[in-house]
Amino acid sequence: MKILLLGEYSNVHWTLAEGLRALGHTVCVASNGDFWKNYKRDISLERTLGSKFSTLSFYAKLAFALPRFRGYDIVQIINPMFLEMKAEKLFRIYDYLRKHNGKVFTGAFGMDYYWVSECREHKPLRYSDFNFGDDLRTDSVAMREVYDWVGTSKQSLNEYIAKDCNGIIAGLYEYYVCYNRLYSKKLEFIPFPINLEQVVRTAPVVKDKVKFFIGISKERSVYKGTDIMLCAVKQICHDFPNDCELRIAESVPFEEYQKMMDSSHVILDQLYSYTPAMNALLAMGKGLVIVGGGEEENYVILGEKNLRPIINVLPNEEDVYDKLKRLVMNKSEIKRLSDESRLYIEKYHNHISVAQKYLSFWSEK
Repeated sequence: MKILLLGEYSNVHWTLAEGLRALGHTVCVASNGDFWKNYKRDISLERTLGSKFSTLSFYAKLAFALPRFRGYDIVQIINPMFLEMKAEKLFRIYDYLRKHNGKVFTGAFGMDYYWVSECREHKPLRYSDFNFGDDLRTDSVAMREVYDWVGTSKQSLNEYIAKDCNGIIAGLYEYYVCYNRLYSKKLEFIPFPINLEQVVRTAPVVKDKVKFFIGISKERSVYKGTDIMLCAVKQICHDFPNDCELRIAESVPFEEYQKMMDSSHVILDQLYSYTPAMNALLAMGKGLVIVGGGEEENYVILGEKNLRPIINVLPNEEDVYDKLKRLVMNKSEIKRLSDESRLYIEKYHNHISVAQKYLSFWSEK
């Protein structure tokens, strides 16, 4: 098949493309590289904001690229906001893709209207980026997303695409449940892909100190709970200076981020998540232990009954601190969790088997 993957989140589309190509399919990835992360792509649609010239340059790129976005058997967009344009303009781009290609699918991989609205209105999750039980988050960071997606042209675009497209693929349990109420007949959960041919085990054996690692994106630190996790791990390193140390990566490109991660034992990632996302999955493939989202629902949707490699934390600093302390006090556990982490990725996230699941779903719809 001839496949176009449009847009990028955390290397999902490029890694999926590698799996599809290995299976003999022709794939084009067009994206902006996910901003400063600068992931690989075949067609670059990067947009530099801040001047009239940069806007004209982007539209020139797009005008050149659009004729190349025709004649595909499958088009998958990463999100309703799959290009750096206003939602009002993306309606026409989406219709163009629909008219000139075979089937069109959308990913439920991150921030969108259904993620915001379902977490706030129907609350299918005990906690999320937008609710803690029945209590809604009202901090400025969370509310910024609410104002951006609810009652806006982004909501209209998301609803239009979800109703019109051939199918919706959710990459995490959380996103699956937020689409399932309305779109169960056209929805599929498929785990994110990790290319294990390129991911080797790097986590060193624990000799004396447990080496913690945390990545920080300034704009999303509060939203994702990284600020709380950072406080907890800093306190652990202060309380047990002879047993642990901390490395921090702040808004660095993907390649540099990986290098900083490689010499670590434990990574802290996404406090409010039920499941590990791409950064955490990559780390698990390297044999790192994840402290973050590992709720039982994550294992149930996969059908996993035995492996429990993720140190699941509740969305508060005290629980994070307690789980980290337990790990520091029981360093021998890290080797077992490291082995299970790699096995977990091999079992559920191998990019070839994930690509096969995409092909099956695309063919069925």
